[in-house]
Amino acid sequence: MRVEQIAVFMENKSGKLAEITSILAENNINIRALSVADTADFGILRLIVDDVEKAKKVLKSEGFTVGITNVLAVEVPDKTGGLASVLKAINNEGLNVEYMYAFVNKTGENAVLIFRFEDMDKAIDSLQKEGFTLLSSKVICSL
Repeated sequence: MRVEQIAVFMENKSGKLAEITSILAENNINIRALSVADTADFGILRLIVDDVEKAKKVLKSEGFTVGITNVLAVEVPDKTGGLASVLKAINNEGLNVEYMYAFVNKTGENAVLIFRFEDMDKAIDSLQKEGFTLLSSKVICSL
């Protein structure tokens, strides 16, 4: 249940994020989740979109450096302790979280936690063993 995510490297300059999101909008690519990490000189925009290949193609054609990585999307109830329960299960297996971000789906009943783990296969096994629901790209894009 891996989800493809695009990572866009961008200069840490005013207007770059607006430029990227405009390019995606002009090409009818829907952003379902995003995260921005920055340093003084550059940023990394991580996106889950409804058409990964098209997004990669159009952004590259506009001069952006784009990569595709796999992440896991874990659905949890949107209530106190949802994130803690996932992290407890991960910690019990000795897994390292490289990064994560989250969003709440339209109903507001559940949250979706996006994780990148050092050992993705072990994370999948561990989370499924603990009864967590892993979502596919298709499901995320339908939320």
